[in-house]
Amino acid sequence: TRPNILCLVSEDCPPRLGSYGDPLARTPNLDRLAAEGVSWDAAMCTSPVCAPSRFAILTGRYGESVPPAQQMTAWGALPEGITTYPQMMRAAGYYCTNNSKTHYNVDLADPTALWDECSGTAHWMNRAEGQPFLAVFNCMFTHESCVFEPKPGAVSPEDVTLPRHLPDLPELRQDLASYYNRIADMDAWMGARLAELEAAGQMEDTIILYHSDHASPLPRSKRFCYDDGLRVPLIARVPDKWRHLLPEAPGARLKAPVSLVDLPQTFAAIAGIEAPEGMQGVPFMGPERRARSYAASSRDRMDSRYDLTRTLRSERFRYIRNYAPHRPWGQYYSYAWLAEGYRAYEAAFLAGQLTEMQARFWQPKPAEELYDMAADP
Repeated sequence: TRPNILCLVSEDCPPRLGSYGDPLARTPNLDRLAAEGVSWDAAMCTSPVCAPSRFAILTGRYGESVPPAQQMTAWGALPEGITTYPQMMRAAGYYCTNNSKTHYNVDLADPTALWDECSGTAHWMNRAEGQPFLAVFNCMFTHESCVFEPKPGAVSPEDVTLPRHLPDLPELRQDLASYYNRIADMDAWMGARLAELEAAGQMEDTIILYHSDHASPLPRSKRFCYDDGLRVPLIARVPDKWRHLLPEAPGARLKAPVSLVDLPQTFAAIAGIEAPEGMQGVPFMGPERRARSYAASSRDRMDSRYDLTRTLRSERFRYIRNYAPHRPWGQYYSYAWLAEGYRAYEAAFLAGQLTEMQARFWQPKPAEELYDMAADP
């Protein structure tokens, strides 16, 4: 009587998919999912890095409202009285599994205790007969670390087009080509999860959600409050019997912004239960679904580098407020500098080889930024 929910998550992954119009993407499984479901063009994470974003998904609350959860990385205690979405769904009778990341940015005594199963072998197939499930499968193939070594495949460095704000350097071309090839691997992995569902006869009893935790690992993407760091793919496939939960017909591309902090409220709406008090999202599916005017995101400390930025994204505009404008965007982030592209980008700046636009990353910021996303994404 209630739908299953299958959540497919790819790490550090912007919407570089065929269904989102990327001509280099080789993503037949996710493209099929989008054709049979709906996609959101302006889906945003709450933070352009994994742990604070994952906290918002887990709790339905912005990290800034439960400090220090907004910092990367933080180990503050989760206050009493905050219910996570797996706890909410288990209380409603769902069998909840996580395969298998638990980087939630808070000090939980045992993060695996939130779930019925939480491991590299956790699977919805282990539920009791007839029990509805909520299963999360997290794919690491597209994590930032995937560009630290070249990945051969169908896409070569000469095939890619770099964003205008990045210099055309061989190292950056190689990073982006490797990334496309990892996206192809990720799509195949997602296809295997969909095949399992189909083979078990559960496809028409299960709502499927695909999203990422944040966006691209390229320079000025991950860790930064632009669409390159915050805009994620979000696709929902809903079987015919629950089609009324969708805001549009299958194949639609929705323009209004949505935030990943909305996921727990959306799970509650799908299951027909009340979300716990204090969740800060709004459901984007279900009878009480609401369209947002803005999606809010932010960044604070990233590893050892402190910055403070807040941003709002509407369907057309992005407004950014930088509270530490004296700091450059391009502070030294030791993990990011493992990528050859980052090192080559810095070397080109120090050698005076960049255009004014490309050099901006290494300089102090303005206090405010406003972008017309239709004209200058």
